[in-house]
Amino acid sequence: MALLEVEMSLYEAILARRSVRSYTTQKLEKGAVSSLLEAAIRAPTAMHGEPWAFVIIQDQQLLKKISDQVKPMLLTMMHHNQHQQALKLFELPINQDFNIFYDAGTLILICGNTKINFSEADCWLATENLILAACAMGLGSCIIGCALPVLNLAEVKTKLGIPHEFTVVAPIVVGYPNDMPAPTSRKHPRILSSIPTGRVN
Repeated sequence: MALLEVEMSLYEAILARRSVRSYTTQKLEKGAVSSLLEAAIRAPTAMHGEPWAFVIIQDQQLLKKISDQVKPMLLTMMHHNQHQQALKLFELPINQDFNIFYDAGTLILICGNTKINFSEADCWLATENLILAACAMGLGSCIIGCALPVLNLAEVKTKLGIPHEFTVVAPIVVGYPNDMPAPTSRKHPRILSSIPTGRVN
């Protein structure tokens, strides 16, 4: 099945999107990456700032090195009872072979220019566009937020070619799922107030 032949409405993609944590070893083709980035940059942007920039990593050895840097930090968090519930939810294995990127072949970093107003908000909007586009193309994706402290270390940014005025906002693995997770429930929308026309003085 060719990626660009997948047809899915926007609403279908919103309902179908899952955080995928099991991937085949197949890497994304250049055309698929280009399509994802094109979707990302179509996100709303405050005052046309377009603060985003991207890093594409498909080197498995580099991904493993980054994963190995992140894991000790996660263990420290667990020992201090920080985010323990989330780590349990993700069934984080405490072993040498565990890869925080779930063995996906591609990691996309969405970086924001800190000199531009609202850059972080804009980058998260771009992230949503990208992961919905990935779903519509038959791909899996997952935001790996626990990698941010390591990815934003000065020496790591230098290695990845990220200028000092940029910060990594959203690390996203994208790839071909081994299987799709079952749907999860969501709470009903919490409406704090609903003000009908003519009620505000």
